[in-house]
Amino acid sequence: MPKYILKRAIMSLITAFLVATLTFFVMNMVPGGPFLSEKAVTPQAQAAMEAKYGLDKPLFQQYTTYMTGILKGDFGLSIKKRGRTVSQIIGTKFPVSAKVGGLALILAVCTGIPLGAVAAFNRGKFIDNLLVVLSTAGIAIPSFLSSTILIYIFTTKLKWLPSLGLKDAQSYIMPVVALALYPTFYMARLMRSSMLDVMGQDYMRTAKAKGVTTFKAIFKHALRNAILPVITYLGPLLAALMTGSFIIEKIFNIPGLGSEFVSSITSRDYPMIMGTTIFLAVFIIIMNLFVDVAYAIVDPRIKLK
Repeated sequence: MPKYILKRAIMSLITAFLVATLTFFVMNMVPGGPFLSEKAVTPQAQAAMEAKYGLDKPLFQQYTTYMTGILKGDFGLSIKKRGRTVSQIIGTKFPVSAKVGGLALILAVCTGIPLGAVAAFNRGKFIDNLLVVLSTAGIAIPSFLSSTILIYIFTTKLKWLPSLGLKDAQSYIMPVVALALYPTFYMARLMRSSMLDVMGQDYMRTAKAKGVTTFKAIFKHALRNAILPVITYLGPLLAALMTGSFIIEKIFNIPGLGSEFVSSITSRDYPMIMGTTIFLAVFIIIMNLFVDVAYAIVDPRIKLK
């Protein structure tokens, strides 16, 4: 396993390098610049700002300077957030997104997996049909619509929950639920399909023939093998949730990394775009590595080479 992890670490560095390179050149191919939105900027002032951030240099020189800075852990200064580095902004915004995303992940896992298992065990019955309908609707409804419905019911009508910011524990409820809806029902469908496949295997029939109780057969034998597709889904899901959902953070006015990333794109904040893109790419790569290792732990038949 150590050799496998080392190999994946090297591949991860190469992938992050390619992502950073591609993002840099594609971003600079788009017409315009980060200072076009500035009001009443004279050509002299614009030239001074471009010189300050190194944007007056040839493109390849900008690229080599930026990549050299990354190797030193320096993502540069934000163009729009004057006086703040990209690393400082990510360090401030990421914990907010990670907290909301982490709670949403816990809710999705603790709800989706049991729902899928219950639906599979009651195949063809009312509860199975009900869960299939609910999961289909949960996957089909976009997050901005589910967020709007939650705000309308619990804020506008019932006036139970706040809809803006993260001031107290109650303010986390709607963003977490809205963020967890899609992964909950998606995992439920994955778990149901996988569970049905596992329950039809020979070793499950053998366990029943030996007198193993239904509870033990499901939770000791079936669940461990059926959960593998869900583990595969958890890697990119964890990265997506913990780095912030752009729509959810905008709707509920959450000062997280997702909303900051959207703002950096619209304002053409080059260093911020680069920094958040590389951070997200590395985070996804690390989560996928954890998933591979978790595969080997859950199923010893899988060997990492």
